[in-house]
Amino acid sequence: MKLNCAIIDDEPLARNLLSDYVAKVPTLNLVQAFGNPLEALELLRTQPVDILFLDVQMPQLTGTSLLKILQHKPMVILTTAYSEYALEGYELDVADYLLKPVTFERFLKAVDKVTQRIIAETRPVVQAEAKATPDFVFVKDGTKSVKVMLNEILYVEGLKDYVTIHTPTQKIVTLQRMKALEEQLPADRFIRIHNSYIVAVKAIDVVHKSEVQIGQSVLPVGDTYRKSFKDFIEKRQIQ
Repeated sequence: MKLNCAIIDDEPLARNLLSDYVAKVPTLNLVQAFGNPLEALELLRTQPVDILFLDVQMPQLTGTSLLKILQHKPMVILTTAYSEYALEGYELDVADYLLKPVTFERFLKAVDKVTQRIIAETRPVVQAEAKATPDFVFVKDGTKSVKVMLNEILYVEGLKDYVTIHTPTQKIVTLQRMKALEEQLPADRFIRIHNSYIVAVKAIDVVHKSEVQIGQSVLPVGDTYRKSFKDFIEKRQIQ
């Protein structure tokens, strides 16, 4: 994970020190270091960053004042020589507080803390997106597109540039290559057993040595897929 960050500090030495620290951490990318908080404000309005290293005491605009007017707040790590600003900073939900002079060890600890917080906040979004994965596919059937529910598919049969999708109630023939359709099917629910067959795992009734039975249909297991299919079945057997 690469995190974009910005530094706002009116002291050149402090600004340069933080810039050097950022450069040493592979997961950080310094967008810009500012000596003027008003200039930084313009950038943050148009180009949000993940982490902001923010000095508290600055002549044009204090760090805490900037936070109060910033609409889209990044993760903020306050930097100051005065510990009395810590309480106000935490009331503004800053991620961490670095007391000057900042050591590299303490800097790394703050970065790690912020990184873990960013990961924790983004993980639910990833899970929600995974849950939102469609449980159907659209395939061409002549001149129309047909919606096929994944839980209705028993198996898919391929012949050259055509595939036939078998469900309990119908067969849908579509001009499509097996590989293209295979890429649309969830790997945890469908498995390729032959150059010409993809089967729904839940639809398998019986597994023979080199065949799979789904209802009244008996499908061959190809030599290319035999080992991977055998491993798949063995992992699901009750010992």
